[in-house]
Amino acid sequence: MFDQVKQINELRKKAKDIENQLASEILEVTHKGVVIKVSANQDILSLNSNGADDQTILKAVNEALKESKKAMSKRMRGQMGDLGINLPGM
Repeated sequence: MFDQVKQINELRKKAKDIENQLASEILEVTHKGVVIKVSANQDILSLNSNGADDQTILKAVNEALKESKKAMSKRMRGQMGDLGINLPGM
């Protein structure tokens, strides 16, 4: 029982570490003059529209989120491997 509690606490700590790593990984995406900074945990940190129309801004935001998902997936694959977990398709 104590071992299970210890394992759960270790997994929680590892999850928090992963969350912090994702928050600190910053991506900058430029789409047709719109510049977006987004973290790998998908928080939009800044958006500079440079006068772009709404549709261009929307496409830029979606592109930034797509790139952050890729970064998150890459980071998670590495972390899961470190834990000895193999998830096909990730």
